[in-house]
Amino acid sequence: MKKIALFTVSIFFTIQVHAQKYSMQSVLSYPFPSQLIAAPTGSKIAWAANEQGKRNIYVAEAPNYKAVKITEFKEDDGQELTSLAISNDGKWVVFVRGGDHGGRDGGPVNASSMPLMPKVEVYSVPFAGGKINLIGEGDNPSISPTENQIVYSKSGQLLIASLDGSAPAKVIVNMKGIQSGYKWSPDGKMLAFVSNRVDHSFIGIYTNAKTPIKWVTPSFSKDASPVWSPDGTKLVFVRTPGSGGATDSILTKKHQPWAIWVADLKSNTSKQIWKAPETIRGSYPSIDGGANLYWAAGKIISASYEDGWPHLYSMNTDGSGRILLTPGNFVVENVKLSNDKKTLVFASNTGINSDDLDRRHIYKVSIDRADMKPLSSGLGIESYPVISGDGNTVFCLSSTAERPLLPAVLNDKQISLVGEDLIPKDFPIKEMVMPKHVNFKAADGKTVYGQLFSPKNNAKKHPAIVYVHGGPQRQMFLGWNPMDYYSIDYALNQYLVELGFTVLSVNYRLGLGYGYDFHKPINAGAQGASEYLDIKAAGEWLSAQPNIDKSKIGIYGGSYGGYLVALGLGKDSKLFAAGVDIHGVNNRFSSNNADAKEAAPDATLAAQKAAESSPVSYIKTWTSPTLIIHADDDRNVAFNQSVDLAKRFEDKKFEFEFLAIPDDTHHWMKFSNGLKVSEATADFLKRKLMDKK
Repeated sequence: MKKIALFTVSIFFTIQVHAQKYSMQSVLSYPFPSQLIAAPTGSKIAWAANEQGKRNIYVAEAPNYKAVKITEFKEDDGQELTSLAISNDGKWVVFVRGGDHGGRDGGPVNASSMPLMPKVEVYSVPFAGGKINLIGEGDNPSISPTENQIVYSKSGQLLIASLDGSAPAKVIVNMKGIQSGYKWSPDGKMLAFVSNRVDHSFIGIYTNAKTPIKWVTPSFSKDASPVWSPDGTKLVFVRTPGSGGATDSILTKKHQPWAIWVADLKSNTSKQIWKAPETIRGSYPSIDGGANLYWAAGKIISASYEDGWPHLYSMNTDGSGRILLTPGNFVVENVKLSNDKKTLVFASNTGINSDDLDRRHIYKVSIDRADMKPLSSGLGIESYPVISGDGNTVFCLSSTAERPLLPAVLNDKQISLVGEDLIPKDFPIKEMVMPKHVNFKAADGKTVYGQLFSPKNNAKKHPAIVYVHGGPQRQMFLGWNPMDYYSIDYALNQYLVELGFTVLSVNYRLGLGYGYDFHKPINAGAQGASEYLDIKAAGEWLSAQPNIDKSKIGIYGGSYGGYLVALGLGKDSKLFAAGVDIHGVNNRFSSNNADAKEAAPDATLAAQKAAESSPVSYIKTWTSPTLIIHADDDRNVAFNQSVDLAKRFEDKKFEFEFLAIPDDTHHWMKFSNGLKVSEATADFLKRKLMDKK
C-alpha cells in the first residue's frame, strides 16, 4: 500500500495549464459578494466582497450606485466578514470580522496557522469611508434604531457599546443560558432576546441595568424568533416543544410541532394564535429563514411547508383570516419585508421558462393578498433581494451562466449591475459554457434533476464527471451559485469542461427546489441512503450517452456530496472509475450510536441501516483510485471521518492519495486553500481518467 500526498499539485499545474485557455486561478478570481444589505432610510446598500481571499466592505448609493470600498484588508488570511448592518441615519456600517458562521461552531478561525489565534471582533466604519473602529471582541451586532448604540454578544452574554467605539463596551446581560436572537424595540428602549437553556428556552425583555428581566410567558417549551409589533407593545414568537419525553422510534418520520404566539406586554398576557397542522409536511419548516416570522402592517407573516412547497402565509394579528400568499409549485426563500411593512420580496424558482426550475428570480407580494409579481426574469440567477429604506428600489445578487455574482439594481425587470468593473480583466467570461437542464429516472422510478456541462467540441468519446453537491438541502443552478462554496465548485466544473470532460451536476433527492417529497424522502441518509440511487443513475445516464467513454466516468463532491462520492466508489467502482471525496461523512454508524438513541425501540435496526448506509461498509469492493481531501478545523464534518477512512485503506493496503489542510475549516476560509483543493481535484481526475490510456 502506498499513500501519495499532493504537495506538488501547484508545480504540476504550472507546467500543464499552458495548454489550456485559462487557469484555475483565473476562473476563481471573481469578487464574490455576500451579506447584501440596505440602509433603513434612503437608498444606500453595502456588501462584503471576497476578492481572492482579500475580504472588504463595499458601499453604493443613489443615484449612480458606484461601488466604493471602505475597508482595506489586504491579506488572504481567512477572516470572513459577516453581520453587516447600516445605522438608521445611514452614517455607519457595522460588521464582524473573523469566525466561521457557516459552521456549527462560529468561533475564531486560524486558517493562516498564526502562532496566536485571531479573534472574532465587531467593528464600525463610516459609510463615507474613514477610520475603522474596533468595538470589541464579540459577534452578531444589532444597531439601536434611535441611538448611536450597538448590542452584541460574547460567550453567550450581551454587551452594549457606542457606534464609534469611543467608550469601552459594557455588559448588560450576564445570566444563565446562551443569549441570542436579540431585537431592539421600535423606540430603542427595550431589547427582546432568547435565553437558550439547553432543553428549554425563554424570551426575555431587557430595559435597563436596574430593572429585572421580564420573561414572556415562560414555560417548559423552546421559545424563539421574537419580533416586535410596529408600535412596540407586543411580541410575536415561535414556540416548539422542549427536549425530553419518552425515547421514540428512530426510523419513523414524526411531526415536529410548532406554534405562533403573541404576547401583550402591557397586559402581561400571551396567546397562541396559530398552531401548525399535525402532519409531516406541517412540521417546523427546515428552509431558508425557518419560520420567516414578520410582524407586518396589521398582519403576521410566516412560512410553512404544509401544502408540499415552502410558501408564505398571512394572518391577522389574532390568528384569524389566514391566507396563502404564494400559491404554486415552487420554492420561496431569501424573504425580506419592506420598511413600510406592506410588501414582501423573495427569490423563487417559478417563471415562464421551464428551465427556471433550476434558477432563481425575484418576486414581490403584498402582505394581505396573493398578488405575486415578478421583478426579474430571463436566463440569469437572482437571489437575496433587499428593499431600500425609502421603498423605491429593490436590490439583489445577480449572476448568469457566464458571469459570476454581482450586486444589482432591479428596475422594471431590468438588471443594472453594481461593481461590474471589479471582475478582473483576465476572468475568462467568454470561455464559460452554458449548462443545460436534464432529468432522468433512478432505479426506483424517481425523477433526478441535473445540469449538463458539455465541452464546446464534444463529438468524440471522452471522459465524464458526476458532480455531487453537499448540504444536502441545496440546489445547483444553471449559472453561478449565490453561495460561495458552490460558486467555487461551479468554477471547477467549468474548468473540468475546459480540460475536455463532460460534467453532470446532480440535484439528488434531499435537495431543495422540487417539493417536500423530494426534499424529505423516505429511507434517506443513515436510514438507507435512498438518495444514492440518484447518483448511480447519473453515472449510468452518462455512460449511455454516445459521446461518453463509459469506462472513464469519475465522480467528486464535498461534505454530503463527499459522502455520496464515497458510497459510489465503495459500492460501484465498476461504474465510477475514480473519485475525489472532499470532507465527506464516511462512517454514518459512528454518528448514530449515541446513548440517547440506544434505548429506542428500533435501535438495533437503525444501527444496521446506518452501517448499510456507510461507505466504510464497502471497503472490500472499493477499488477505484481515490483522493481524500479534508481540513482539520472542519466544524461541519469531523476530520476523523477522513482519518478513519484513511486508516481502513492502510489496513487494506489500498493505494490512495490525500490532501490534508491544517487549520482551515469546511468552507476554505483562505482563497489559496480553495484554489489548492480545486487544482488537486482537477489534476487527480485528469491523471486518472484523461491521461491514462
